Amino acid sequence: MCGIAGFALAPGAARSGFDGAGLTALVRALAHRGPDGAGHSMVGRVGLVHTRLAIIDLDGGDQPLFAGAAALIANGEIYNDLALRASLPEVRFATGSDCEPPLHLWLRDGQRYVDSLRGMYAIAIHERGTHTLTLSRDPFGIKPLYVAEAEDGIAFASEPQALLSAGLVERRLRGEARDELLQLQFTTGRDTIFQGIRRVLPGETLHVANGRVIDRSRIPAFAEGPAEAIGETEALARLDRALEESVSLHQRADVPYGMFLSGGIDSAAVLRMMSRLGRSRVQAFTAAFDVPEAADESAQAAVLAKAAGAHHEVLRIDEAMVWRHLPDIVASIDDPVADYAIIPSWLLARRARRDVKVILSGEGGDELFAGYGRYRSAMRPWWMGGRPMRRRGTFDGLGVLRGSGRAWRSGIAATELNNAGGRSRLAAAQASDMTEWLPHDLLLKLDRCLMAHGIEGRTPLLDPVVAEAAFRLPDHLKVRRGMGKWLLRRWLETQMPEARPFAPKQGFTVPVGAWIAAQGDRLGPLVAAQEGVAEIASPDRVHALFRNAAGRREQHAAWTLLFYALWHRTHIQARLPAGDVFETLSA
Repeated sequence: MCGIAGFALAPGAARSGFDGAGLTALVRALAHRGPDGAGHSMVGRVGLVHTRLAIIDLDGGDQPLFAGAAALIANGEIYNDLALRASLPEVRFATGSDCEPPLHLWLRDGQRYVDSLRGMYAIAIHERGTHTLTLSRDPFGIKPLYVAEAEDGIAFASEPQALLSAGLVERRLRGEARDELLQLQFTTGRDTIFQGIRRVLPGETLHVANGRVIDRSRIPAFAEGPAEAIGETEALARLDRALEESVSLHQRADVPYGMFLSGGIDSAAVLRMMSRLGRSRVQAFTAAFDVPEAADESAQAAVLAKAAGAHHEVLRIDEAMVWRHLPDIVASIDDPVADYAIIPSWLLARRARRDVKVILSGEGGDELFAGYGRYRSAMRPWWMGGRPMRRRGTFDGLGVLRGSGRAWRSGIAATELNNAGGRSRLAAAQASDMTEWLPHDLLLKLDRCLMAHGIEGRTPLLDPVVAEAAFRLPDHLKVRRGMGKWLLRRWLETQMPEARPFAPKQGFTVPVGAWIAAQGDRLGPLVAAQEGVAEIASPDRVHALFRNAAGRREQHAAWTLLFYALWHRTHIQARLPAGDVFETLSA
C-alpha cells in the first residue's frame, strides 16, 4: 500500500509545476501513504512519484520498477503474485515485489495485462519508447486513483489533495457534487467534488499519449446476467473454498497484520477463516463507545475472539476524544464522505498502527451477500410496499438548505437504470451499491482512515473468487425468512456457532448525534458562520437544527453540516485544523 502520482505533458507544454519541484510537492503530499521511503522518475515529458509503505520484499521492493523500456509505480497488493511469476518462466525477476509481475505482463500483453491480476491496485506504467502512460484501477475500486486533465497534459495521484497541494489544480467546488454529498453522504460517478479532478473508475484502464487520454477500457467486478442454478449444499462448499483461498492470499505479508472485529457476520467470517488457517495468533481490534445507550458489539466481539483464540483489544471512544480529533479525521477525507463511521475507523487505525501494518476487514459482505435491509424493500414491487433505495435525501423536508430540488439524485438514478437489465430486483440493488456506495463511501473511508496512519487495509470478501461464489446466487440463497446474507450465515453457523449468525443484530451506530445534541447551542453558531455552510443555508435555520437536534433525522443532518463545515475549511479554503472542533471552527 503506497501513494502514487505523476504527470504526462503534451508536446510543447509549459513545464510550470510539472518539474522536479512539482514531483517533490507530490511526495510531500503523499508522505502519509508511504512512510517507508520515496522514489521518482522524470523521463522526457513524464514524471512518476512513489511513496512506499513496505509490506512485501521490505528491502528490495522500492519503486519505480524498471524493465526494458517501461517503468511502473503501484499502490496496492497483487495477491496472485506467486502464480503470475510461475506463468512467466522466461522472466528473470529483479525483486521479490508483488508489483513486479504486472510490469512484465504489461510488456507481454499491453493494456490487457490487468486481466491477469488478482488484487487491489492503482498502477501507472510509463513506456519510454512510445511516450505513453497507462493508468489502471482494480475492479472493486479498493485502491483510489484520480486524474486532472488540462491543456498542458494530464496529472494523476492517489488522492485529490495531492494534486491540490502541488498546485496542479485550483481549489474550486462543483456545486452539483456538493448537493449530492449533503443529501446522499457521498458523491457518485467519475466527477469528484473538485472541478477539474476526476476518478479513474473501478476496473478502468486509461491509455495516455502526448498528455491526452486516447483510450479507455474497463473490466467488471461482478458478473452480468441472471442468477445461476445452484443448490445450497453446492453453494456452501464453493463458498468455503473461495473464502479459504481469499483469506489465505490476503494474509501474505512480511510485516505484522491483524483485523478489525465487530460483532457482526462479515468480520466474524474473516476471523474464523484466519483462525482456521492458523498462520499465527490473530490480533483483533474492536471499537466501542463510552455512551450507555449506544449499540455496543464489543462483548460479542470478545466472545468471537475467545472462540478463535485471538488476541483482542477494545478501544473505548468517548465524546472528548471525538471532539479533539474530528478536525484531523475530516482532513484525511479529501474526497468527502459524510459517513460517521470515519470516526471509529480513523481512531481504531491510530491505535492498531502501534502493533500492525496491515488490517483485514469485512467490507463488501453486505453488498455481495445482500445484507442491507434496503435490499429486502427493493425486492418487493411498489404495490407490495417496495421502495427504491435512497429515495429521500438527508435534508429533504427539513427546510435547512436554500435549494431543495431533486437533482442530487440524478447520479444514483442513472446507476440504478444501468444495473436493472437482466437481473432480479435484489441483484440490481446490489449492483447499484457495488457501483457507487461501495467504492465512493465504504472503501474510500477505509483507505483514507487507515492510510492516514500508514496502515494497509485489505478486504478478503472483495475478491474475484468470492464474488463469483456470491453475487449470482439465486435470491433465496441471499435473503430468506426476512434475513439477508443467508448463505454466509449458514456457513458461519457450521464454522463458528459462537457467532450466533441467526440472532437479531443491533447494527453498528456511532452516537455522534447524541453528542451533537448535547453541544447544539455551542456548535450551531460556529457551523452556521463557516463560509461553506453560509453559502447553502441561512444561519437561523442552522441554529435551530443544532438547537433542536433531538430526532434521528435532525441529528444526521446536523452531523452532515458539521462534517461539511470542517471539510470545506480544509480542502477548499486550505485552512489546516487549529485544535479541537470548537477551536478549529472558531479560528
